[in-house]
Amino acid sequence: MTDEKSVTVLGLGAMGSALARAFLAAGRPVTVWNRTPGKAGDLVAGGATEAAAVEEAVRASGLVVVCLWDHRSVHETLDPVRAALAGRVVVNLTNGTPGQGRELGEWARTHGFALLDGGIMAVPPMIGAPGAFVLYSGPEEAFTTHRETLDALGESRYVGPDHGRAALYDIALLSAMYGAMMGELHAFAMVRSAGVAATGFAPLLQRWMAAVGGLQERTAQLVDARDYTRDVVSNLGMQAAAYHNLIDAAHEQGVSPELLAPLHPLMLRRAAEGHGHEDNAGLIELLFTRRGTT
Repeated sequence: MTDEKSVTVLGLGAMGSALARAFLAAGRPVTVWNRTPGKAGDLVAGGATEAAAVEEAVRASGLVVVCLWDHRSVHETLDPVRAALAGRVVVNLTNGTPGQGRELGEWARTHGFALLDGGIMAVPPMIGAPGAFVLYSGPEEAFTTHRETLDALGESRYVGPDHGRAALYDIALLSAMYGAMMGELHAFAMVRSAGVAATGFAPLLQRWMAAVGGLQERTAQLVDARDYTRDVVSNLGMQAAAYHNLIDAAHEQGVSPELLAPLHPLMLRRAAEGHGHEDNAGLIELLFTRRGTT
């Protein structure tokens, strides 16, 4: 018999350890396991129980949270103990793709346990703090049953029964983050090339990004309607014609434009196809490589 409030955490990297600490802070009995011994000392000192083997860890709790290196390591860890997983709920918080989430969900179904696939929208120090949220997809009943426990990690957001949906949202959100990061790194490179301290420039960058970063709702409306002609403030044709200045200025300053360069050909192509009068959001129509997604 296992304590219905107990949690097992498999994987004690920076994120897995943060998850375990959050469960302990919420008063949950926590069992931990890591492939490489020696990482559980602080957690054990905080009240966790370290399992010597993965099957021992799995059998300790009805809720098993997995946070490993990649999809392959998830299978390497869980495949040998699949019989012990029967009747339990496994929450996979290992970063992966939508296809991997669906494959793991089907694998779980065939072996008699429920799987929630998740996406952690936080870095380890944020776990358990108000700014963190975690996406979950899979059987809603499993999510509802364990939501109170999972809330220890951050705001729990259920995004649907498709096991791949949480990973899809996770990858989409991370894509937006990395896109913004590329622009900001290029901006810092430009000012540093002129001997300007990045810290002196940062307040202007923060102010500008805050001003232009609140357009998601409007862009989403255009994308859903597939009408990029509404309320156009700065049309694509004008921006495409001027975009080369960003590339030219980078070369003048001795800065590689490779973080920015991929956008320009798309802008020119869209304008050449007769959409120069539209909003930049129309560039999305050039991104789909498979029929049925447009």
